[in-house]
Amino acid sequence: MTLIVDDAGSGDLLFGVVVGAYHEPTGEFKYDLIDVRFYQDIFREKEYLQESSRVVSKLVSRFNLSPEEEIHICQGCIFDVAAEELQKVYGENRVKRIRVIGETQRLVEIAYLDEIRNLGYEPLAEREEKRGKSFFHMMRWLKDNPEMLRYAKTGWPRLKNYQMFKQFHAQQAFNAVCSECGAECEVPFKPKADKPVYCKKCWMNHRPQRMAKQ
Repeated sequence: MTLIVDDAGSGDLLFGVVVGAYHEPTGEFKYDLIDVRFYQDIFREKEYLQESSRVVSKLVSRFNLSPEEEIHICQGCIFDVAAEELQKVYGENRVKRIRVIGETQRLVEIAYLDEIRNLGYEPLAEREEKRGKSFFHMMRWLKDNPEMLRYAKTGWPRLKNYQMFKQFHAQQAFNAVCSECGAECEVPFKPKADKPVYCKKCWMNHRPQRMAKQ
């Protein structure tokens, strides 16, 4: 008896990510969403991993699992934190990483397709076999419907080369105080309390030295 967890949409340009759980003994299927905002401005901070863990934990708790039932979770990196947290709660012997196929994969994919159809987008019939073609099909749809960019994973670094997404990849500056000289400065990342921040002048004294060529 097994509960299987999988995702759909994490590699697609449109919408967030669908996380679904399928209970083999009963055929019961439930799903939840990782909101697209985790793949926009805050994508670089990888908060989607924590959100994935929260969503998975909530989903699993909605099933009345017996103590001997295993939880199988997709091998995708989106579940790395989720799997560790599940093992802490249910034990390493019950939580296993697997390559998900079959009914679970089918149901999660259907849920994702339903969500993007609700946006007004009709996916390619062969999207699973032609991922690259599907990506550009979604991009062309966004170009024709620019008001729907709010539903796109605009935080992906690879999108910075496309004119349509340049506005989302303009380098942002944050105010900070240099940890060495105390001067006010700007840095291209959000400062953290547990890490030092240096102005341009002080950074010259702390940047890693390049190895000399032999």
